[in-house]
Amino acid sequence: MHSIEIRMLTQDARTQALLGDLLVETVAAGGSVSFMHPLAPETARRFWDTSLTAAARGERVVLGAWEADTLVGTVTLLLDCPPNQPHRAEIAKLMTRLDRRGKGVATRLMQAAEALAVERGRTLLVLDTATEEGASGLYERLGFTLTGEIPDYALKPHGGLTGKLIYWKRIGR
Repeated sequence: MHSIEIRMLTQDARTQALLGDLLVETVAAGGSVSFMHPLAPETARRFWDTSLTAAARGERVVLGAWEADTLVGTVTLLLDCPPNQPHRAEIAKLMTRLDRRGKGVATRLMQAAEALAVERGRTLLVLDTATEEGASGLYERLGFTLTGEIPDYALKPHGGLTGKLIYWKRIGR
């Protein structure tokens, strides 16, 4: 296995296609990342086009984890918060290729996102994950505190309801 390199992603056709493929794979495997299965590749690419456009405006940072020239994971750090919340950022869309799970990719992405949040003067990170098959264990290992659960919050990609777990973490102090 090659070493993992974490990089900020920018808007280009190749990156959008790779991110789109990762999103389609994640949803097909049951990942609760706001989309339903089957997810059309064009819809996934449009989502990433919008996300990377927002990144170009400084509203978020999209990070990619690379092994050589293969995109193996991504996470988004949302920075565009209301005026009364300039101290916080939100973690979104943490995804790892199925064949790379359990190999530290998500941990590296989360550590990089946290470091970027601190660099940008943020002192609080928030995130949510699905109650069923979410990444709660990872977030708790990384020091996030569970606030609570909202039952029946969203549909799972293949149907049926799942709850949402809300987490927070103080950073940069």
